[in-house]
Amino acid sequence: MSGLREQQKQDRESRLLHAAAHCFRSAGYGNATIEDIARQAGLSPGTVYNYYGHKGEMLIALVAMEVNDVLKAGESFVRNPSLDVLESVDGLIGLFLEKSLIYLDKESWRHAIAASIEQPEAVFASHYTDLDARLADQISRMLMTLQRLERIHPKIDPQVFGRMLFNNMNNQFIEFVKDTPRELEQLRADLRYQHTALCRLIEIG
Repeated sequence: MSGLREQQKQDRESRLLHAAAHCFRSAGYGNATIEDIARQAGLSPGTVYNYYGHKGEMLIALVAMEVNDVLKAGESFVRNPSLDVLESVDGLIGLFLEKSLIYLDKESWRHAIAASIEQPEAVFASHYTDLDARLADQISRMLMTLQRLERIHPKIDPQVFGRMLFNNMNNQFIEFVKDTPRELEQLRADLRYQHTALCRLIEIG
């Protein structure tokens, strides 16, 4: 019985988060209310508050949901990367970017990033930072695989280089969400151009 109750709780929370994503996109994060989200999810506002104290908590939950989806999909790159270093890096980073806009739009991302900067000691910010660290680690682990396959020079530190690639992507992503007209395809093209020279420096052959 407890297993059924836990499954029902998880299903309700998933419905709630998808409703929040819908409201953030349709009304805008700033305009969306708990009542709107509850109505979209078919729940009472009181039930929403049983899960989340305010919509900012739902926002970081949506960020976490996207990152977890990305990490799960990205493991295939870690286990079996392309032997072309640039293609591996471009493929994994492209996956990060493409999935980043499934639940959240640019406005919602701006709020999430701003909150993590404005309240660095808050649980929200530490969770956000942890998610970034997990993404950077996945790039590093893929580079470790390529190094074992003798596609990257042995003197290269995969963890340092992976963090550098992630930081560049993250900085460009922040600029992307600030620049409303900029399209995802342009961001991907810009990153591939920037990473071409970097990857050629570390690959063998």
